[in-house]
This record gives sequence, structure tokens and C-alpha cells, in this order.
Amino acid sequence: MDTSHTDSAHKNVLMGVLAYIGPLIIVSYLVAKDDPFVKFHIKQGLVLVVIEIVVWLLGMFMWQTRMPLQLVNLAVLVLAIIGIVRAAQGKEEKLPLVGGFAKHFNF
Repeated sequence: MDTSHTDSAHKNVLMGVLAYIGPLIIVSYLVAKDDPFVKFHIKQGLVLVVIEIVVWLLGMFMWQTRMPLQLVNLAVLVLAIIGIVRAAQGKEEKLPLVGGFAKHFNF
């Protein structure tokens, strides 16, 4: 039984999942950036990371109004979970609201 294809597919799903877990996106990028499936999920994960960084920076300066920023953080968490589930299922579906921004990352 040939398991090389199965191992490769499993690795790609794992790399797709890691793309949604903050700094672990670097692992996905270094290991499998040339795989179209992983690249799709890396780009969407990058959108979420950029949103998290912007929210963090805004939180540093807008400490009086943390509630809206906490809601954005919650939304990013929900979107990351959706991305993880879709990657684990082997799907390439755009994330709601932010998936369209992924096309702006070219690598």
C-alpha cells in the first residue's frame, strides 16, 4: 500500500490548519508555501493576523474603548475556528467578511 500520497495529503491539511493559529503560520509558510491548498489557507490566516495586529495597536492607543476591540478579537477567533475546520475538511472556501482580502497577498 502506497502511503506517500496519504502522508502528503495529511501534511497539507495539517499545514492548512496551522495557518490559522497565529505565529504558527510561519511553519505553514516555510514547509508548504508552494502547495496551492496550503497557500490558500496561509493567505486567509495572514488576513486574520493583520487584523489582530491592527486591533492590538489600536488597543494600545484607545484603552478607553476596549469593548469594540474585544468584539473584533472574538470575531477573529470565530473566523480562525471556521478556517481550521474548513482546512481540516480539505476545503478551500473563503472566510466570511474577510476572505476576499486574501487575494492581496502575493507570494
